[in-house]
Amino acid sequence: MKYSIKKIADYLQGAIDGDPNTEISNIAKIEEAHSGDITFLANPIYTPHIYTTKASAVIVKDDFQAEKPLKTNLIRVKDPYQAFSQLLEFYNTTYDDKTGIEIPSKISNTASIGKNVYIGAFAYIGENVKIGNNVKIFPNTYIGNNASIGDNTIIFPNVTIYHDTQIGAYVTIHSGTVIGADGFGFAPNNGNDFKKVPQIGNVIIEDRVEIGSNASIDRATIGSTVIKRGVKLDNFIQVAHNVEIGENTVIAASTGISGSTKIGKNCMIGGQAGLTGHLKIGNNVKIGAQSGISHNLKDNEIVVGTPALPIRNFKKSSILFKNLEDLYKRIQKLEKELNNLK
Repeated sequence: MKYSIKKIADYLQGAIDGDPNTEISNIAKIEEAHSGDITFLANPIYTPHIYTTKASAVIVKDDFQAEKPLKTNLIRVKDPYQAFSQLLEFYNTTYDDKTGIEIPSKISNTASIGKNVYIGAFAYIGENVKIGNNVKIFPNTYIGNNASIGDNTIIFPNVTIYHDTQIGAYVTIHSGTVIGADGFGFAPNNGNDFKKVPQIGNVIIEDRVEIGSNASIDRATIGSTVIKRGVKLDNFIQVAHNVEIGENTVIAASTGISGSTKIGKNCMIGGQAGLTGHLKIGNNVKIGAQSGISHNLKDNEIVVGTPALPIRNFKKSSILFKNLEDLYKRIQKLEKELNNLK
């Protein structure tokens, strides 16, 4: 897909230095770009590359002044990084811009399908499913009975969405993710086995959520597992039954959240963190990677480690961790001297 520099500049509300009719067909790094590519310059470290790049156009700050002759066209904008991000979003949207229903696919007669929808081959759409406008459902996706999907949502291949799941608008769900599977509920018997507790709740995902690949979000035992508006989940994340994740919280890969834990809004959780069940995590909390959280956290706390400590305490303790071997040797030496005195 090709666009003229003029069309791109108009989209970014930028000014052109060069030939507005030059065609752009791809996006690349400034140091790796070729003819027909567009790139950007935001970090001054990369400034030398603008004089050697083979890109056909470079997005730069509006006050950029070249110190040497340039072999490329410029698009001047207020914020190059933001403009480039906007261009990436546009490119990604057009790349996946599909409509229509591919064959074979199975769509229930009771399902409601909106306008400009794409449903890929071998997709299954169950009874009473409601799909909004401009939704894209890629091949091999399963959507169970009574599920609903809001406008402009994208569901990539091989996603499984169980019955009664509610998904909002502008949601992105990447490949391999499972939403609405049974929560991990088992009651111990008198013997050595466990009786399964039926999981009859659902999952609610609000607007503008993005969920990475191979994540698993379990439905509630009773009620709902809730992912609030603007949440971003990385790959390989486990969200257990009845968990609630507050607005605009971001969680990195391989994190596990146990049942009924409530996480506030605007939190940041590092990769491989583990949270035990029935916790209450406040707003604006930051949890370091590989931290183990077994107690409630108040608003604005920053913790790290297992068990998690306030970051200031952890940094002080880390000084001792590094010197444990020396301290051990000193204690051994002192014990030996004491024994000699005796």
